[in-house]
Amino acid sequence: MPRLTEQEQQDIIRFLEADKPLPDKYRFLLFEDKREVELVWNGKTNEVSNIVLPFQTIEQVDEPRAEKPEDAALQMSLFALDERGRQLQGWTNKLIWGDNKLILSSLKSGPRREEIEAQGGLRFIYIDPPFDVGADFSMDIEVGNETFTKKPGILEEIAYRDTWGKGDDSYLAMIYERIAQMRDLLADDGSMCVHCDWRLNSHIRLILDELFGRDRFINELVWRYGKMSNATRRFPRNHDTLLLYSKGDDYVFNPVMGADSEYKARFERHLDGNRVLYGTVKSSQDKLIIGRERKVQKELGRELVDDDVLFDFDAEFKTQDDVFYDISIIKGNADQRLDYPTQKPEMLIERVMLACSNEGDLVADFFGGSGTVAAVAEKSGRKWIAADLGKFAVHTTRKRMICVQRELKAAGKDYRAFEVLNMGKYERQHYVGVNPDLREEQKQLQLAAKEAAFVDLILKAYRAEKVEGFEAFSGKRAGRLVVIGPVNMPVTRLFVEEVILECRKHQFTKVDVLGFEFEMGLFPSVRDEARAKGIDIAPKVIPVEVFDKRAVEKNQVVFHDVAYIEVKPHVNSNTVAIELTDFSVFYSQDSIAGAEDSLKKGGSKAVVENGQIVKVTKDKDGVVTREVLTKDWTDWIDYWAVDFNFESKRELIRVKDEGSEDWVERWTGDYIFENEWQSFRTKRDRSLELRSVAHECPPGRRKIAVKVVDIFGNDTMTITEVNIEGRR
Repeated sequence: MPRLTEQEQQDIIRFLEADKPLPDKYRFLLFEDKREVELVWNGKTNEVSNIVLPFQTIEQVDEPRAEKPEDAALQMSLFALDERGRQLQGWTNKLIWGDNKLILSSLKSGPRREEIEAQGGLRFIYIDPPFDVGADFSMDIEVGNETFTKKPGILEEIAYRDTWGKGDDSYLAMIYERIAQMRDLLADDGSMCVHCDWRLNSHIRLILDELFGRDRFINELVWRYGKMSNATRRFPRNHDTLLLYSKGDDYVFNPVMGADSEYKARFERHLDGNRVLYGTVKSSQDKLIIGRERKVQKELGRELVDDDVLFDFDAEFKTQDDVFYDISIIKGNADQRLDYPTQKPEMLIERVMLACSNEGDLVADFFGGSGTVAAVAEKSGRKWIAADLGKFAVHTTRKRMICVQRELKAAGKDYRAFEVLNMGKYERQHYVGVNPDLREEQKQLQLAAKEAAFVDLILKAYRAEKVEGFEAFSGKRAGRLVVIGPVNMPVTRLFVEEVILECRKHQFTKVDVLGFEFEMGLFPSVRDEARAKGIDIAPKVIPVEVFDKRAVEKNQVVFHDVAYIEVKPHVNSNTVAIELTDFSVFYSQDSIAGAEDSLKKGGSKAVVENGQIVKVTKDKDGVVTREVLTKDWTDWIDYWAVDFNFESKRELIRVKDEGSEDWVERWTGDYIFENEWQSFRTKRDRSLELRSVAHECPPGRRKIAVKVVDIFGNDTMTITEVNIEGRR
């Protein structure tokens, strides 16, 4: 510690005795770890999360869409198989749903780190985190010819409040911790690119300087996207900033040919001593017009037409510089446009990714959004990890990546499998407060104690009264008993059967069963069985939002009925096809009565009430009309997929062995949904097939799983069992 003068020592004692904070100057006098320039905010800390939670594999997509039985065999021949089934040997790309703080800490310090290191480490990370204090997680969803705005879930609002609740302080704390974790995940020769705009780019630059070091700064890239405005009190804002930093002195960098250089190579046949010439090209993307049009028009004796191309190659040609002026924002009719907020052009990401990584490298995006980084990585032969907190973002990326797989398959190119992961029940244990580092016995004791407090929270959120003296029942509401399922596992058939037994014992006839997850295929079959015994069972999904006590206090938490799927298998000797015959949801968002009261004359609003989306309109005379937008059950479906041999691949996780630091593999008791056939809506094609391809199967009984994702991004699964007799 530096030597202090006697006066400085007395000042410190006086401040401490008065219980007052020390002046800032003592921060630099007392501690050796001083920085010449540092960004400081209220509550700043160098601590980062070290929580390690297992990842659940909930879905795997190896085959984008088998149209005929031989398609699957053809695809399998493209890659080596390992002993676990239809999975690529080696790396499988990863799409992760969850809080990226927990995702990053679990990747950094958990067993998945070995998988990452086996690929040479993370070579390149690109992130485009939210920078707009006014941003939210609302999504515009197409329903027929109308657009409905889905409000964010409370979980997403929690993230929003945690990020912006204290203004810049809370945002900087959030981004500082996550960038620190990403830096630690990078390979020694890796680099990271942070996309930002005018709001906080100066703050982010200082954070990156601090975490990576000023000498690790590579570039400040300017993306001039060509979007002009009519600002009158400032110059129109017309660019974003991309900050590029390396982890070490040596890093991957492949110089990118500049726009002018590309055109020079493309049109070299038109050159004559680097003078202005004209030529004819076939593709509109090859058109480049650079100055001196009048002179050329005079030489030609006519005006220029669309097929004329002008060149000015008097200048020296170099590699791409740090200003990107040739990449525009995504236009409304572009194939890649998904109408996703903050979506960036693939060309922008591609330029930076190809410069900072090589084919076969592993790249990542932990604010995944609509999946642009993953799409570019797949198309350019990179391996990838993409993560996002928003369920709708993960679903959007899943569809996008299946489309990329289909494109590559149609072109005869290789493509890599990807899996959808989350931390599910393990993340819930973390929210409840269970220490994952405890021994199993201690963990169960702590879980029991925490769950007792958790039950009280659930009952309060459900607005139910607590009851005592029962094994199954925790509360009652409006003449119905309330049962709360376990926090760390799905509600099973055995659990529900025990509820039915206790209902019959006490002669109860109405009960609500609340659970985070329900055993696949449990409803509606078990509800029908209960009704046959005179018991009305209503399953309700506990939203993750119950962990936000503020939302509970304000009665903002909504418990939805469990959606259910009906399917019909079509078995023909050695093949089976699945037909989707019904799908029901029971969502509510706002109310019809509330919309009618709040609407101004000439206005309209779409609301969700009891599983129907209704457009409420008030004309200029104040007359209110209602139009149901979800005219058919299929209007609720955005995507559905089939696993023709469910329970063929067990879900394995790696956890610490009891009393050891070694990671061991354990079966969770669940199975991975292997996505073999799917139909979904896209922006350009809103149609949906309701019958799958006929899939060839060996003789015997098998379970077939069907997954449906609704237009809000929520998924539901059911299982049907069939008997394949085989050819006679």
